[in-house]
Amino acid sequence: MKALLVIDVQNGLVNKGNFQEEISRIEKVIEDFRENKEPVLFMRHLDDTENSPLYKGSAGSELHNSIKKYADHIIEKQTPNSFHNTDLEDILKDLGVTHLFITGFNTEYCCLFTAITAFDRGYKVTFLEDATATVNTAETYEMKGLDIRDFVGSVLYVSNVIEVLEFEEYVEEYKLNKSVED
Repeated sequence: MKALLVIDVQNGLVNKGNFQEEISRIEKVIEDFRENKEPVLFMRHLDDTENSPLYKGSAGSELHNSIKKYADHIIEKQTPNSFHNTDLEDILKDLGVTHLFITGFNTEYCCLFTAITAFDRGYKVTFLEDATATVNTAETYEMKGLDIRDFVGSVLYVSNVIEVLEFEEYVEEYKLNKSVED
């Protein structure tokens, strides 16, 4: 069984930039999974540091309004790895999930760490590259011209163990509900 993991689409991250395209793609994938009665799980990162945009109890730590209405299963975490000290794996096993699709924030942290860990734990993993986003930039890493999302997608693709797709490739390869595409 397939499941969709929506990682850290929270106010404290989404409100730091213009992520309308990414949010739109994430929402379309959520709708597709829900329409096909496949599980959609939401990760919510909570920080203990008061000045963090994801400080637990703050408005920034809440799921973004664009996807909040879909959140039936919310799992809280405190590290970039969605499996670390959470019940994610137990939930996936209970649901019979063998194939995990990854979307969300931040591409180079929580999405990347979770994708690698999921593969390491025996899941087939599909990383939807343009249905992830990051608040960081090339300047953050002092690497002029760096396209973070493309770099992470390329690293995972070249690994030859994690499937990396753009949204349109997902539509062609997996999407059962073509009406959600519009």
